[in-house]
Amino acid sequence: MRIKQVNRLVVKGSVRVRVPASTANLGPGFDAIGMAFQLYTDIAMQTAEETTITLKGEELGSLPADKSNLLYQTAARLFQLAGLAVPELSIEVETQTPLTRGLGSSASAIVGALTAANLLAGEPFSREELFAIATEMEGHPDNVGASLFGGIIVATMPEAGSSKVPYVRFSVPAGLNTLAVIPDYWLSTDQARHVLPESYSRADLVYNVGHSSLLVAALAQGRLDLLATAMRDRIHQPYRAPLVPGMAEMLAEATDHGALGAALSGAGPTTLFFYAGDKQKESLLAFIEGIMAKYRISYRAMELPVDEHGVRILQREP
Repeated sequence: MRIKQVNRLVVKGSVRVRVPASTANLGPGFDAIGMAFQLYTDIAMQTAEETTITLKGEELGSLPADKSNLLYQTAARLFQLAGLAVPELSIEVETQTPLTRGLGSSASAIVGALTAANLLAGEPFSREELFAIATEMEGHPDNVGASLFGGIIVATMPEAGSSKVPYVRFSVPAGLNTLAVIPDYWLSTDQARHVLPESYSRADLVYNVGHSSLLVAALAQGRLDLLATAMRDRIHQPYRAPLVPGMAEMLAEATDHGALGAALSGAGPTTLFFYAGDKQKESLLAFIEGIMAKYRISYRAMELPVDEHGVRILQREP
């Protein structure tokens, strides 16, 4: 992303934005398919005489409250790309999204900080350009795309020499409900990526190309009957299963207990289950309780309606 030249030398004002959480991969769509949820992070940002970062809630207690914070670093990146001096900022953040659980917390932070900073800077960047900046920072487009645009995002990294992120957005099919099972422990993305192999067999690559293609087509056309097959994966879930006790059993058997399909959410440890109705949900919850009790893991089960709007501007003052 090239530095833009703008007429303003300083930024002023205050803004507040709301960013949805997200999941990525949905099984075989590794680093390519994302979905947004009605689980939100609110970020307030304004210029100040001295930078302060206020973190509200227990989830954020472990994060830095100085200029090393991802929110400040992201905002600074946008100001630099806009050709502006980086101002001192007052930032407040409050989130419903569990951190390092595979629900796109870092993507929400990046999208929210970029959107807020872009507003303070006089909107030098379009939403598509913000997508490109967010993708560069996050390293993959699926989570940031879902948080930015809402719904389902299918995207790939830009080709060499291009700053545009190729993507398609569409709405979630009717009748698709999501249950997230969130264990009460953290799993870092770096750790989850470290266990992946450096290379794959042709058979596994062909398998995932076919299944990810089928998954996109099934979601786009509302073919919920195909999800159980389409969400199978050989690229990342088998290698991450040892890091998430019970995951292999849940993915293998969930469709026998009411699920339309199941997948590790992002890098984990949260597992997602799609289902159609209350009867299926009750069967699924009983199945999950049995697995988690077997491994003595405490957890939360959350219904996560899909967010179709993406990042929203709640307040903007000059």
